[in-house]
Amino acid sequence: MIDFPNINPVIFSVGPLAVSWYSLSYIVGILLGWYYANKLILLYPIGISRQHTEDFISWAIIAIIIGGRLGHVLFYDPEKYLSNPIEILKTYEGGMSFHGGIFGVGVAAYLYCKKNQIRFLSFSDVLAIVAPIGLFLGRIANFINAELYGRQTNVPWAVIFPHSDGFPRHPSQLYEALLEGLFLFWIMLYFTYKSKFLLNPGRMSGIFLIFYGSFRVLVEFFREPDVKIGFIFKYFTLGQILCIPMILLGAYLWNHSTKNTIKNGDRLKNKVNN
Repeated sequence: MIDFPNINPVIFSVGPLAVSWYSLSYIVGILLGWYYANKLILLYPIGISRQHTEDFISWAIIAIIIGGRLGHVLFYDPEKYLSNPIEILKTYEGGMSFHGGIFGVGVAAYLYCKKNQIRFLSFSDVLAIVAPIGLFLGRIANFINAELYGRQTNVPWAVIFPHSDGFPRHPSQLYEALLEGLFLFWIMLYFTYKSKFLLNPGRMSGIFLIFYGSFRVLVEFFREPDVKIGFIFKYFTLGQILCIPMILLGAYLWNHSTKNTIKNGDRLKNKVNN
């Protein structure tokens, strides 16, 4: 068994203002993602400029917060929030859904691309490639916060989390950090540079959805289900159910992307904008 590291979830505070590891993971994840995205569009001129990535940062932040929060409200505890809507605004108490967040970013990206006449699937491909950075940092923050931990176990690396029932549990946050973060980042890196799939709009988005959904389904077998929802059909969690449409959409995008390839004219057109 591994002792839980004694790390304060709050890095520092000044009066009522507190900076937590969780909020820092969002900030650093977005900034690193923006930096990496700019590198990608220089190597692969696909109709996206540096100005586009800079402008979309504010869109992404708003979309993550609104989508993530509403996803949690609707998927995990609708009765509580619908009976007392003011609770929806209390994001500082926790309660964000990845599935809601990715939906929110997807909607924001579509609207942004439509407004700026950008190829949506190419834009979503870039977002998909950089997403594992934020996923890795976010799951590490979940571990530091001792939240979203795993099921009871007797494996040698089990952890007794503070504010839990005192039983050793799977550090499922770290499983997700490794699979959804580091391993998925490597997969996206391989297909981006080795196979140059960014030239097939929608393919990298499809790969991300397929692998993220699959990894999440796997880890959910080790993660403690939501207390209020429990298991669905005796064996499955809500997180697993929500991943099914992600995997199916990913398969559709993969198949659709085989019919589309960015031509030299499209690439040269945007090379000037960058």
